Amino acid sequence: MKAFLIAAVAVASVTLAGAAQASEALAKEKGCTACHDVDKKKMGPALKDIAAKYKGKADAEAMLVTKVSTGKGHPKVKANEAETATLVKWILAM
Repeated sequence: MKAFLIAAVAVASVTLAGAAQASEALAKEKGCTACHDVDKKKMGPALKDIAAKYKGKADAEAMLVTKVSTGKGHPKVKANEAETATLVKWILAM
C-alpha cells in the first residue's frame, strides 16, 4: 500500500510538472513573457504577484480570462479562449 501511494504521488508530481512546463511554453508562445516574468516585475507585474493578488477570490479566473480576452484593462492576448483559460489557471496556481 505504501509503495502504491508513493508511486501515485510521483506520477502526480510528474504530471503537474509537465502541465506547468506546457503552460510556461504557452505563455512564451502567446507573448505573455514580453511583459511578465514569473518572479519579477517587468513592464507588467510578476505572475506570482498576480496569483497572490487574486488568491481566494472566487471570481478571479473568470474575471481575468475576460480581462485579457477583451483587452479591457490589459492588452488583448493572441490566444483563443481555451488557451487563455489554461494560462489564467496556471498563473492562479502559482
